[in-house]
Order: sequence, then C-alpha cells, then structure tokens
Amino acid sequence: MLPVGPGPNAKMRAVARVHQVTDVDDPRVDDFRDLATADRRPDRPGGRGLVIAEGVVVVERLLASPYPVRALLGVRRRIDALDEQLAGVDVPAYAVEPDVMSAVVGFHLNRGVLAVADRAPATTAEDLIARSRRLAVLEGVGDHENLGALFRNAAALGIDGVLLGAGCADPLYRRSIRVSMGHVLRVPFATFDDWPGGLPLLAEHGFRTAALTPRATAAPLAEAGLDRGKVAVLLGSEGPGLAEDTISAADLPVRIPMSPEVDSLNVATAGAIVFHAMSGAR
Repeated sequence: MLPVGPGPNAKMRAVARVHQVTDVDDPRVDDFRDLATADRRPDRPGGRGLVIAEGVVVVERLLASPYPVRALLGVRRRIDALDEQLAGVDVPAYAVEPDVMSAVVGFHLNRGVLAVADRAPATTAEDLIARSRRLAVLEGVGDHENLGALFRNAAALGIDGVLLGAGCADPLYRRSIRVSMGHVLRVPFATFDDWPGGLPLLAEHGFRTAALTPRATAAPLAEAGLDRGKVAVLLGSEGPGLAEDTISAADLPVRIPMSPEVDSLNVATAGAIVFHAMSGAR
C-alpha cells in the first residue's frame, strides 16, 4: 500500500525562514525601526538609504525588482499572502502582532507588511538616454507624492525612464514608493549631475525636447508631434514650473490647452496627459 501524502494541490510553505518576533527590541528587526528616519538617504541625518515597500502589492513589486531584499516584517496573514512571490527567495520574514509592528516602525501601518532592500547600483543619465525613446525629465519636483504619482503615470503610459534634474526629491523615499504603487522600482531613473548643462546629451542621442509650460505662445499639445521619434518632455516644479533657462534650452515649449479660469495643473496630472500624447494613443 502506498503511503498517503499531500495531494498535488496541497499548498506548501514557500518561505523557509519565517520567524515569530514578540520583543519590540529584538535586534533582528532593526532595519524596520523608526522609519521616519531610517528611509532617508544615507547622506541625511539618521538615514540609511534603505528601500522600503509597504503593503502586499508593493512588496511583490520590490521582490520582482533589481533591489536586493534584506527582510520582511508583517502580520502572519500578510506574509502568507506572499507565499508564491517568496518561493525560493532566501530572506527572513519576521511575523509580529500589530502592536509590536507599530512599536517597531514608529507609527500604525494598516497595510500589514513591509520589506526592506538595499539600493541597486545607480544608472547614469547617458546610459538611460541611450536605451530609451520616450523620457520624462523633471526639474524641482520636490514633493514625494507628486514624484511617486509621476512614476506611476510613466509606468502606465509607456515612458521608458525618468531623468531627474536639480531640486528633485528622492524617488526611493518611502512615500514616493507607496504613492507610485511600487512602480518607482520598475521605471528606470537617473540623475543629471549637471543641470541644465546635461540636456545636450539628449540632442546627441537624437531626442527632441519639449518643455511643458502654460504660456500662451507655446505650441498646443495636439500640434507638438510628441508621438513621433525620440522625445523627452520636461516638467517643472509644483509652484513656478520650469526655469526660464530650462525652457530656452528645449527645442519646443508645449502647453496643455485649458480653461482660462485655471492657470495650471498638478504636475503629476499634467505629466499623465503629456505621457498619453507621447504614446500616440487616441
């Protein structure tokens, strides 16, 4: 008689290292401690430069990204929900009660699971430009939520990468990752070391550059031909927009026609409209 074992559809634990943590001061969860400071850049006070994903969906995207995951922390049912994505991933997952989790991270987290990762090696602006056809170029976008929303829009509408000029926030800050629903982790980005002096790199690689501005003399979006050839669209800060020098350096100023009672759009909203035009979708 053959031995009775689990059937072919029986679910096996995919994570070999799930550890129950009950002590708030357990050093194994130090990567998750006081996230108000731990997720800052390494050059900021208290910052360690960790990449932090919140919630099952965003943790899934972190696990599928090039960022080396260090560990997970969460309530057991949220960790269990990631069984399939954690198959073969050799990282510890720390299961905790909600009150322990709140005490460790420093605030209540209703998404129930976190993951931390190290940063991947940075891509250079020239490398990103060389392998792209549609790019978003940002200047002075300092709000983490706007930045995250721009990355989500870029992922949804086929933008190949994002170039960061002067004054931009860190895309890998926890809030940006959360608002982007983890798409910051899959849309390549690079920083211009020289701004706006790095913009000629785009022309050297065959790009036309379009500067988004509300000025009346700019070309209407529908007439700008942004769905043809290699195009990089420049978007400015939430308040003053693009600097005059940046607009002058672009090939073409472009505007989104709108009601005269409204002087501008939120930068993430404007980005979505322009990215859609760049895709050629109708």
